[in-house]
Amino acid sequence: MISTCDLCDAHPDAVRVLDLPLRDFGGRRAFAGIVSTVRALEDNSRVKEAVAEPGEGRVLVIDGGGSTRRSMLGDLLAAQAVANGWTGVIVHGAIRDSAVIAGMDLGVKALSTVPLKTDRRDQGLRDVPVTFGGVTLVAGEWLAADADGVIVAAQPLL
Repeated sequence: MISTCDLCDAHPDAVRVLDLPLRDFGGRRAFAGIVSTVRALEDNSRVKEAVAEPGEGRVLVIDGGGSTRRSMLGDLLAAQAVANGWTGVIVHGAIRDSAVIAGMDLGVKALSTVPLKTDRRDQGLRDVPVTFGGVTLVAGEWLAADADGVIVAAQPLL
């Protein structure tokens, strides 16, 4: 995979850079794919639905409102994402079970960790535009992530 730095240099007018201090938690440090989104606050019901579906190399982008009070992804949902072919997960919020997730072939970037799981209240929306880190991400766009950051483009750049 070409680095996000090289992609920014080669396509300066095509990329948008996520301006957030996301940390790497997954076993895969570089990943890219078509975006699917979830927007929910402290309820990962829609995340559970998404990772149960075929990922087909997509990246799940979860807008958890930046909350670090409850985890939007844990080891069970991450394992299901791997089994169903998701390439990565970006969480504007927190995850849990980070030691287990670190051993999975899945890219995972999040703000932080927290041991507390969510309450499932069947709330949240799927494949709606989400905005955080100065970028609006839309389902169907393309995302690439590595140790240097996360970029988004309307079309795949690889």
